[in-house]
Amino acid sequence: MLIGVDHGNKQIKTVHCTPFVSGLQQSMTRPFGPSLQYGGNYYTLSNERIPYRKDKTGDDRFFILTLIAIAEELTARGVDEKELYHIQLPVGLPPAHFGAQAEKFTAYFQKKGIVEFQYRDKHYAISIDDVACYPQAYAAAATMLHTLMNEAKAVVVDIGGFTADYLLMKNGKADLSSCDSLENGVILLYNKIRSRGNAELDLLLDEGDVDAILTGKQTQYPPSVVRLVEQLAQEFVNDLFSTLRERMLDLRYCTVVFVGGGAILLRRQIEASGKVGKPLFVSNINANAAGYEYHQLFEQCGGPLGVAFAGLGNGGGVVFSKIPLHILQHLVVGQVLVGCRREEYVVEIIHRRHPPRTRPRRPHPLPPAQPAPSAPGRPAPC
Repeated sequence: MLIGVDHGNKQIKTVHCTPFVSGLQQSMTRPFGPSLQYGGNYYTLSNERIPYRKDKTGDDRFFILTLIAIAEELTARGVDEKELYHIQLPVGLPPAHFGAQAEKFTAYFQKKGIVEFQYRDKHYAISIDDVACYPQAYAAAATMLHTLMNEAKAVVVDIGGFTADYLLMKNGKADLSSCDSLENGVILLYNKIRSRGNAELDLLLDEGDVDAILTGKQTQYPPSVVRLVEQLAQEFVNDLFSTLRERMLDLRYCTVVFVGGGAILLRRQIEASGKVGKPLFVSNINANAAGYEYHQLFEQCGGPLGVAFAGLGNGGGVVFSKIPLHILQHLVVGQVLVGCRREEYVVEIIHRRHPPRTRPRRPHPLPPAQPAPSAPGRPAPC
């Protein structure tokens, strides 16, 4: 079973489950509320994230968070209970850390055999059979190739917890020579706001307070606090765009796709900056996790995985990126898919597999997703 996990410095994400804070508390006795039991200890999620660490393999905390993510994803998918779940685990790292850490991060999840744990009073036994690692912004871009294939130049900007990753794309193809990470994530913004708020207004703001103000939620803070937070957020965004300009990326004259929780949080400031020509926002905070699954499916199949539909005179053949991954993974012959104006029956699921490759995998350019060919006078399926 393929389950992509995005190990953010602020949040852990999978394709279907609700993101949760990358925070963990350990105890020897069973705590109150939902917990995970593993290796003789109990673990509960915490709203206080683990302090930033460049190398997440220093202890077991991110492995424990991965077990929680897998359990939550299995529940979200409604997977039938099994004695043993065989897991394929695609993960990712910031582009700047990928070359130095990919092999170590991949090994962190491997060679543990059958892992048994209990989460929310339910027993799980999993075997992580396969792990692959991909660069983050490159992974997120894979989920939107069909949108960018006609753009002469586009930039994908992934604003995360500690890093802001960027990727240049030309005519829907990734230019991996312009793919890197900047230490400009929202955690740095939080720290600056907390420091200024304490020094100038004698306030102790936590990250939840900052999120509430930036998302326009009702708070008890006076207007002076709101102004300070929004001012520093705008400065943070402007500084990020100036740094990208120094990297020869002028965002005023191209399409810019913003992904990640930081981009969602700072959308108003991004739009107000006047430094982005055509901003597009991916509201799905789980885009990287979906991208990891996309890449692993692509590599396992040796090329595009297709689905042939009945009713099309030319035999169909839809490139799988046009179909949501959560639907694709559960397609069976005879299943009904609802298209834009009609229903189509799946008559063939096309797999082209090749032998497993050495891990970690290095990214390779993906072909742009092509829309399905249509019979004369009939629309292509959605």
